[in-house]
Amino acid sequence: MRALVLSDQLTFNPNYPAPTPAPGEAIIRVTRAGICNTDLELIKGYMGFRGVLGHEFVGVVESITPAPAGPLPIIRPGERVVGEINAVPLASPSRDWHQRAQDPARTTLGIDRRDGVFADYTRLPLVNLHRVPDAVSDDEAVFVEPLAAACQIVQQVHLKPTDRVAVLGDGKLGLLCAQVLATTACDLTAIGKHAAKLDILKQRGIRTMQVSEAGSIEARRFDVVVECTGSPAGFDLARQLLRPRGTLVLKSTYEGLPQANLTMIVVDEITVVGSRCGPFEPALRLLAHKRVDVTSLIHARYPLHEGVRALEHAGRPGVLKVLLDIVS
Repeated sequence: MRALVLSDQLTFNPNYPAPTPAPGEAIIRVTRAGICNTDLELIKGYMGFRGVLGHEFVGVVESITPAPAGPLPIIRPGERVVGEINAVPLASPSRDWHQRAQDPARTTLGIDRRDGVFADYTRLPLVNLHRVPDAVSDDEAVFVEPLAAACQIVQQVHLKPTDRVAVLGDGKLGLLCAQVLATTACDLTAIGKHAAKLDILKQRGIRTMQVSEAGSIEARRFDVVVECTGSPAGFDLARQLLRPRGTLVLKSTYEGLPQANLTMIVVDEITVVGSRCGPFEPALRLLAHKRVDVTSLIHARYPLHEGVRALEHAGRPGVLKVLLDIVS
């Protein structure tokens, strides 16, 4: 099969071995995939990953290998699906997405010891798969994985209509997080650097502000701050905006947090919530009912054989989502 393979560098391989399913797994013919910042970090050496990149996808189930003593599969060949990225062995006691995300025996699609979806075919356990409603297009379905990560925030933090909430960062994840939090009716402000990106939220009635204007915000104003910038500067701004005994939700990963910031977390009794993968079903419902806009985040699309160029494009400043059309 064709695949984008990361070794010492990223290359397009027209003759990569097709995946062999384990018991309880399905082979999925990938139709569309999305490039995210994690893919770009993997190319730089993050996690030391080697193999087929990619974890955001939609595809069609090609075949199923049932577990020897397991229940009959609910998913059928020919069905359109998306898939959770954390895969665990059949013998694992993890029984839902939440447990699988932290299972020490997990492999992670296109990130850690499991080939990903920038290829004609991929494999995943049947329990990881979710049918895509007819009302959700392939372009929309590609966003289910990052949208689920945004939904994870409301799984972890109870937001009241009176809560003053800020989302920092206007990248792909920040824009998704802001749209999900807007469904809670909290007092929401999205803060970013780029007017064109913030306009996507403005068009949905979400209050926005550029970082250059953040100095005009009352210090320690917000009850909850969601940090999606991916930079220590974003962490610093989040701390400035968050009230004592507020909640800081970290969606970013970065190095070099100043000691003073950690000290003030203790002094101000801040609750810090690390937030990663999330539930697929709420994300699919939001897309099916058109409660979020994801197609405005698509900046470009490429066929799979131009995947190296596609990832270069995705790494340019200001670019949002770049898609790979696998079937083209």
